[in-house]
Amino acid sequence: MKPKSINNIYLALLLLIALQFSCASKKQVVEVVTNDDAHPRLVFLNYSISKDINGKKNMQFINKTITDGKLRNTPNKHLKIGLIGDLKCIQLDENSTEITSLTLKNPLSKHIEFINDSLIFENKKIDLKSAPLSLRLQLHSKTKFIAINEITDSLQNSTPLIITKLD
Repeated sequence: MKPKSINNIYLALLLLIALQFSCASKKQVVEVVTNDDAHPRLVFLNYSISKDINGKKNMQFINKTITDGKLRNTPNKHLKIGLIGDLKCIQLDENSTEITSLTLKNPLSKHIEFINDSLIFENKKIDLKSAPLSLRLQLHSKTKFIAINEITDSLQNSTPLIITKLD
């Protein structure tokens, strides 16, 4: 009789477990995630960049425009790693912590291609004393500042040129 009563207990437990699962709610649990970038914004920044007789770069802020929108998914034309003299554009939060960055070619160094007197194509590097710099960036929702730094060595160390506050 003992084995039969143990079997009945196991059967009763199995029945209770089956009832528990069959009576459980069939609703799916969906986690609601708020997207900080639900309303994407773009920032357009215009600067003037120049260098003095010692080669030190200076930047002047001209204007900014912040608008709703999203950049198209086009191949990224920005550099992965910059050379000495290239610029690093950094989006910073309210604590000046880097959110995202991109590297731009030195706007004062231009490469042009032309046909020489012998009708042969040539490349020439031209160093400008000043140039305009226009940026179009997808603005992160927590960005409060945009910093532009000049890359100073091969380790990607940089020095700040200008910091623009976004309001």
